[in-house]
Amino acid sequence: MKHLELHIIQSVPVACLNRDDLNSPKTAVFGGVQRARVSSQSWKRAIREMAKELAGEYFQGERTRLLYEPLLEALLSENLPEKEAIEGANAIVDGLVKLDAKSKDKVKSKTLYFMSPLEIRTISAEYAKTKDFKKARKAITADALKDAADISIFGRMVANDPSLNVEAGAMFSHALSTHRVDNEIDFFSAVDDLQPKEETGAGMTSTLEFNSATYYRFAALNLDMIADPDHLGCLTIDERTKVVSTFVEATIKAIPGARKATMNGYTLPVYVLGVIRETGHPVQLINAFEKPVRSAEGYAGKSVELLKTEYSKLKETWGLESVFEKAIPESTMKAFLEGIKKHVV
Repeated sequence: MKHLELHIIQSVPVACLNRDDLNSPKTAVFGGVQRARVSSQSWKRAIREMAKELAGEYFQGERTRLLYEPLLEALLSENLPEKEAIEGANAIVDGLVKLDAKSKDKVKSKTLYFMSPLEIRTISAEYAKTKDFKKARKAITADALKDAADISIFGRMVANDPSLNVEAGAMFSHALSTHRVDNEIDFFSAVDDLQPKEETGAGMTSTLEFNSATYYRFAALNLDMIADPDHLGCLTIDERTKVVSTFVEATIKAIPGARKATMNGYTLPVYVLGVIRETGHPVQLINAFEKPVRSAEGYAGKSVELLKTEYSKLKETWGLESVFEKAIPESTMKAFLEGIKKHVV
């Protein structure tokens, strides 16, 4: 399996990038100590949003329960009478992901559906001709998803119709701190601007949790899979190269935006190792940090050192071979992306 691996070391200051049901930063135990954690789902969301900014023509996928409205609009644009368009939109939603009978304000599906705008137009055009969902459903092929590389890369699961499932071309691990982390509590107060001067005390007080950490992040992309006709094989080589380049850039630069106004966590990685191998499966380097980093001079530098050592050890021990191997900041971002582009095909 030809695949791309990204190994990233990134330090984030006071932040709560990804919170649990108690509004606390997520954590996990690894190597016998508590680590800061950011779920893969959280970081993938940030990556998808940045990919839309970088190459919106290829990343138009949207995950929603509000599938009805765009379907109705598309059916009306096919010159169907309003009554038939409404019936058609209901039939398609119910056929794809089931209508939620409990929805009141808007027609919703029971579950989220990862949709492509082209897919909506395609199935609507076919339904307008046949007035039959099952026949229209057959129009949903890989060609109908070529405007949504995010569906191909991040995958789609449709419980109601497994034939619509798209296996994810990318693989992500939860980001873990390379060192032990204990969440901290921030006590804060807010002033009531209209409070009479003779009154004392804050307008409100509260607390929230945060942490700061140096993370190891790992992502991989199956280059063979996305070139398959069932994925992005319908794109030209140049288009697919653009998609891969966008994915890599977004994965490196994107960061979850939780509490971005009060705890700006936006940083760039201190180190990125990119590897392309033509055989085998993606191998992450998290075991470089199974023994948590302890340092009186910060964590980033030591984490980079341990990452390099772990990679060299795995290459020697297991005979890992690569056709591309480049790191930032030894290489610029531009040179890094140009090197990857040469190996997409």
